[in-house]
Amino acid sequence: MLNKKRVNFHNFPFSFLALLILFGCAAQQPPQGGPRDLTPPKLVKAIPANKTRNFKAKEIDLEFDEFIKLTNQYQEISMSPAMEKQPEYTSSKRILKIKLKDSLQKNTTYVINFGKAIQDVNEGNVLKNFTYVFSTGPHIDSLSISGSVTNTLTQEKEKDVTVMLFTLKQDSLLFGKKKPSIFATTDSSGNFSLNNLREDDYRIYALKEASPNKIFDNDQELIAFLKKTIHLRSDTSNVQLNLFKQIPEKFRFSEKRFDTDGKLLFVFNKALANPSIKVIYPADIDKQKQVDFSKTKDTASVYLRNMNFDSIRVAVFDNGKPIDSTSLLKGKKESFQRSLTFQYNINGNNLLKPGTDLKLTASLPIENFDNSLITLNEDSVSVATSDLTLQKDTGNFKKLTVKYRWRQGSKYELIFNEAAFTSIYGDKNKRISKKFQIDKTDNYSTLTLKVTLPDTGKAYVVELLNEQKKVLQSDPIKRNGSIVYKNIITGKYIFRVIYDENKNGKWDSGNVHLRKQPEHIWVSEKIISLRPNWEAEEAITVPKEPITP
Repeated sequence: MLNKKRVNFHNFPFSFLALLILFGCAAQQPPQGGPRDLTPPKLVKAIPANKTRNFKAKEIDLEFDEFIKLTNQYQEISMSPAMEKQPEYTSSKRILKIKLKDSLQKNTTYVINFGKAIQDVNEGNVLKNFTYVFSTGPHIDSLSISGSVTNTLTQEKEKDVTVMLFTLKQDSLLFGKKKPSIFATTDSSGNFSLNNLREDDYRIYALKEASPNKIFDNDQELIAFLKKTIHLRSDTSNVQLNLFKQIPEKFRFSEKRFDTDGKLLFVFNKALANPSIKVIYPADIDKQKQVDFSKTKDTASVYLRNMNFDSIRVAVFDNGKPIDSTSLLKGKKESFQRSLTFQYNINGNNLLKPGTDLKLTASLPIENFDNSLITLNEDSVSVATSDLTLQKDTGNFKKLTVKYRWRQGSKYELIFNEAAFTSIYGDKNKRISKKFQIDKTDNYSTLTLKVTLPDTGKAYVVELLNEQKKVLQSDPIKRNGSIVYKNIITGKYIFRVIYDENKNGKWDSGNVHLRKQPEHIWVSEKIISLRPNWEAEEAITVPKEPITP
């Protein structure tokens, strides 16, 4: 029998009990929750002090009110004037240490711009546009340039845009090649301020970039510039910069590939006016190709009946003139998976707009179809074949139109039985059923817009946009008058007007290298709300075109 002993806690040393209590307290968790910290770090101390004159130090210590970290420091931090040997930036807890590794010029103001490099450790709150300034002489440069950045198309102010400044001597050497030493980021209202500048001649730009390198080197980036040189002799304010997406000067293929269904997909870096494609090799394939260009004319899908080749070369033309060519490799025995399906011009509620035909868009080019395998039911009763017409679109081999005397209140079901359609590859559809109704005419309205122009000797384009800023209709106009929009679904709409300088009926972008500004756009502040079965009339007075500096 085991001899059990009773533990006497009075025999334990007091220090051991204290240790148990200490560990027990340490295991307790502090209360969670509370408002999230949205405040960026704040500078509490600088050695030497910010804006020190007669600066002679080799190291700078910046102390903040919380733990910090540096992010993308090589892209975000810059020093002006630039130094051959870049300073070393390190952070530890609350301290940011800067070691200057190059000699400083005499009687010169230096500005270290940290961009968005400084963040707090816990929440990642960014301290934007923080600068540390010092002068090796008795004077600190104090001139400034301020203004705002606007998106040309939306006419809305843009935040987090990099505003860059180059001296006139630097401009042709550095812009688009190296990041600027003088820059600032726009705030939530699209405003910027460049400070501690010396008297000089400058070129100014704004860049909404895809990658944070502060270099205009991507076709998708938005750019803005001021045409005139800024001769900075005193503080300059109200500089207005208008962002635009520049149309690339040189055509290239952004993407090229064989898709899983076998089609060749080509994506261009810019839209073409009147594109066409020719298969150069194998030469006998060109006649049986079918090409589908996107509405924006910057994407082409090429369908080929004969896929028995291991390489192909195509040429791209615009207005009949060759502009580029490219090749793709493909294994002769490579297999593709295809499925013949359809999309319809029916909204998310399965409603077809009254007074319109039913439009079908096939996933593959259609070779033929069998009317006997197509059924339309109206209120569960089969419609006579003679009353239903199905037409292929002569201009688009993937589109078809279903014509019928649609009736409101009726419930329709369109049935494509198996093998009703055959693609150019011989693929046949599985059974497909689509149920829908005709939308009520009461859900649509008529809007008459009376337009007053500032100068009837010039050309304009009036555009109707929905709440999602999608352009629904575009109308060139040269004189005062009315534009009638019929059968518009109820909702909220806005208008914008293009000052059509070259009178081509569309908006034209700018070009920073040619120093060409985009065409101006005015967006009406008035939101027009259309009610069901409503005939509305609105008047807009287009203001004079602003003068671009």
